[in-house]
Amino acid sequence: MQHDTIDSIKASPAYRRLIASRRRVSFTLTALMVITYYGFVMFVALAPHLLAHPLYAGATTSVGIVAGIAVILVAVGTTGWYVLHANRAFDPSMRALLANMRKGD
Repeated sequence: MQHDTIDSIKASPAYRRLIASRRRVSFTLTALMVITYYGFVMFVALAPHLLAHPLYAGATTSVGIVAGIAVILVAVGTTGWYVLHANRAFDPSMRALLANMRKGD
């Protein structure tokens, strides 16, 4: 692409909305993951005795194992949600924006 085409795309209000939307989603999911992870780390640091409790009487699996798996599932879930959202919203918007710019050539 030529520099003037790239500059016109960057100046487009649709492109700016797309970038702002993508940034908002990314920061929200990042904040969710950071809160989840550091919440788990703080739980381990401040209340390890609670994590050591078995799930039920006689169980070999502890609350800590379930909490650790939950952190992993949150990470996988946020990644999956972002991929779905990007495929359904961000990518079509970007393709439409590029198609409109190519029509202008």
